[in-house]
Amino acid sequence: MKTAGEYLESLKSLNPKIFLGGRQVSLLDNPTTMTVVNANARVYELGCEPEFDDVMNTISPFTGNKISRNLNIATSTADLEKRMEMALLTSQMLGTCNYRCVGADTLNALAGVTWEMDRSLGTNYHDKFLAHLRYLQENDLAVSGAVTDAKGDRSKRPGQQEDPDVYVHMTKKTAEGIYVSGAKVSQSGAIGAHETIVIPTMGMKPGEEDFAVAFAVANGTPGITYICQYTPFTAERELVESKYLGNPLYGQRETSIMVFDNVFIPWERVFMCGETKYCGKLIARFAKTHRMNCGGACKVGFADLIIGATQLLAEYSGVQKAPHIVDKITDMIRISETARACSVAAALKGIEEPSGSGFYMPDDIFGNAAKLTVAEGFWDIMKWAGDIGGGLAVTMPSELELNNPETAPYVNKFLKTGANAEVRLRMAKFIQNWCAGLHGAGTWHGAGSPMAQKMALYALADLDKKKSLARSLAGLE
Repeated sequence: MKTAGEYLESLKSLNPKIFLGGRQVSLLDNPTTMTVVNANARVYELGCEPEFDDVMNTISPFTGNKISRNLNIATSTADLEKRMEMALLTSQMLGTCNYRCVGADTLNALAGVTWEMDRSLGTNYHDKFLAHLRYLQENDLAVSGAVTDAKGDRSKRPGQQEDPDVYVHMTKKTAEGIYVSGAKVSQSGAIGAHETIVIPTMGMKPGEEDFAVAFAVANGTPGITYICQYTPFTAERELVESKYLGNPLYGQRETSIMVFDNVFIPWERVFMCGETKYCGKLIARFAKTHRMNCGGACKVGFADLIIGATQLLAEYSGVQKAPHIVDKITDMIRISETARACSVAAALKGIEEPSGSGFYMPDDIFGNAAKLTVAEGFWDIMKWAGDIGGGLAVTMPSELELNNPETAPYVNKFLKTGANAEVRLRMAKFIQNWCAGLHGAGTWHGAGSPMAQKMALYALADLDKKKSLARSLAGLE
């Protein structure tokens, strides 16, 4: 098990090619890329703290040793529940992404699919997968997951695209391995991971074998380039000390376009190569786990932070007992706890999938319900935070004015309420990080946009049973 310090030390041997704001930057020297590193370090730190041991760690059934739950394959509903609790805890502690979350969910999806392929096709993917999993567990590596392709013209299938690179695909196959090109977009925290697990973004059809690839790749592998997002929060972090920002250490969720330019992947790291029939199962199983964790529990942790900050701002202004304030905060709590309940239900109602594998997947209906509740409700949570926190969240002066002898007396005088100006400004900035930041669209699209969950819910619902119940009570045969 790595400590936070050992994780930081291990990054010195990596050399990822990272671009941010039009220039190449160093992972460990840039204030924005360091938010990813700091967040990962905190997750390692949580794993070493006794009070969080049961949530953050478990015993591997493959090595017999203690491992991070970020590298665990669920073999029971209890595992699923703890995985959900880890998503909640890390969001509460970081206020940003647990950048190992997608990696954990891709590993769980691959476990069952490789097991199934080997039994049906006579391949050896599962043995290779388990060997690589043991390597990850024994070295306690930070793993990210890459799922979403650039996709190009959405009206066309992967093989119909003018440029095939808009989907990650195999370009060459040799006795030693395969070569891949393309790009994965919106990759959360890949720059600070030791490895990334890559899976197809969608179901593939016969004739699309080159796009049906899943593999593990180490950070810094030749041919990989990371092009990071750049936002007003990035620019602000470059201009001022982090303490003046809404989330000083961990920032906003940082993502990148992960470009593959003829990248070599040795066969021992390839877990799918051309088996189009299994792509749909792979992405569906990933979605089940990710909607329970990222789509549901993770955002509940964020909501806890927003609710706490909103309550504090209400108290600072002396309006915390006003009935309409209590009503709005209660509504925020209702939305958050409903999503949490759906995530808990998804875990506890999980089943072995595929049957006989020993691996467990969350209940699909409850997982989709959790994600839908969050996607719709998070906008309301941010709305009430902005409403109760007041316009100050977007009209405030910089906290740097408190260091300016000309403006500090005015700022201290006019922004003092039940709390002094510094405290009020700091908490208003924290609220700005959420309700005027990147989290609305991020929550909406993370783990799939809501239409995907609506389609899944409609398809999964047993409408024939519901119709039968209605007909029976209505006295119809």
